[in-house]
Parts: sequence; structure tokens; C-alpha cells
Amino acid sequence: MPMQPINRTNLADTAIEAIRSEILAKRWPVGEKLPNEASLSAMLSVSRGTVREAVRVLVSQGLLDTRQGSGTYVVSTTDNSRPLTMARRASLRDQFEARCALDVEGARLTAIRKTPDVVAGLRALLAERGNYEGGNTAGFIERDLAFHKAVIAASGNQAMIEIYDFFSASIAETIAATLDKAIPEPDMKAHQVIVDAIETGDPGKADAAVRGFMAPVLSALDRMLLS
Repeated sequence: MPMQPINRTNLADTAIEAIRSEILAKRWPVGEKLPNEASLSAMLSVSRGTVREAVRVLVSQGLLDTRQGSGTYVVSTTDNSRPLTMARRASLRDQFEARCALDVEGARLTAIRKTPDVVAGLRALLAERGNYEGGNTAGFIERDLAFHKAVIAASGNQAMIEIYDFFSASIAETIAATLDKAIPEPDMKAHQVIVDAIETGDPGKADAAVRGFMAPVLSALDRMLLS
């Protein structure tokens, strides 16, 4: 059966998973040489550079071995990356929990201190954000982060603003993680619920809106950690 071409945004990560799956399924047994770079590139519909990056990662994970002048060979069909993957997921959940705490309190304070201009500004940023439809991932993450930072900024709490700025790289990573189909991305409606709750001026509603926003993501990570 031919390998399925890749059509997702993070091509290197997806190529890694595609090749790893074929190895674990024993399409290529231990000792067998993989197809050359050009062949893998055609099979996966990605560039040869993406194939090279995927192979490099799988070599580091102990599944492949690249031999100068000879090619790339399968050296193991056992997935030794699972403990690292589980640790990464646990770390990601910790980041989401920390972000949830900041976002909840930021939204609560913003609901109390909001003005019509603040609400209009949040709606404008949300319109600019749009829904993620592939393409410029970095641009989308920047627009999404700008919206969430604006909620924090509108809280008027300078310490919280500085903390959020300090953890911006970590928060951007949580946004990027939701662009992977395994973790649900909060859509425009989920974001609009937060703005609507802030507009009411009720901190309890703002609190509930952010927790509802985060709940599917945290639940997905819990399922992954238990799998």
C-alpha cells in the first residue's frame, strides 16, 4: 500500500510521523534500506529538505541509521520515543493550566474594568485573527496571541501584563499545539463567547467563558496522557 501524501501544515512533524508509522508497522524490517530521498519526497509529497529533517529526527530517536555513501537503514521497529512524547504532553498540559489561570483572571478583571472602546478593540482583533485555515501558521499564532494579550492588557493589572509578556513564548507554543488535529483549536465562536462575557461586565461569566474555552483542550491532553 502506498504511503499517504502529507497535506498538513507542519510538514516536518507530519513526515516524521508518517515514516515512523511505516517503520513501526514493519513495512521496512530491521536492516532494510529506506527508499532514497527523492523517492520518499515523492511518496509524501514534501520537499527533500523536509525528508532530510524527518530522517534526522528518526535517527536521533534510534529508529534509523544513516550510513555515509550507502543510505538510510532501519535499526529498530520499537518506538522508543513514547516516554519523551508523554513527557512533552504532560509539560504541554502544565503550560495550558498556567495559561488558563492567567487568562481567567485577566478576563475577570477586564469584565470589571471594560469600556466600550475595549470591547470594540477586542472584537476588531478577533476579526483580524479569523479561523485557522492552514497557510501562514506563524502569522495566525501572532494574531491569536495579540487577541489574548489584549484581554490581559485591558485588565489594567500591570504585573499580570508583564507576566503574560514574559511567558509569551510558552503561550505561543500552546496556540501552536492546537493547530495539530490531535488537540482541538478553540474556534472563533469560543473566542467570541469570551468577548461577549466581558461585555456583560460580569466577572463570573468571563471566568466561565475562559474555562469553557480551555476545557476541550485540557480534556484532549488528559486523554492523550491516559492512552
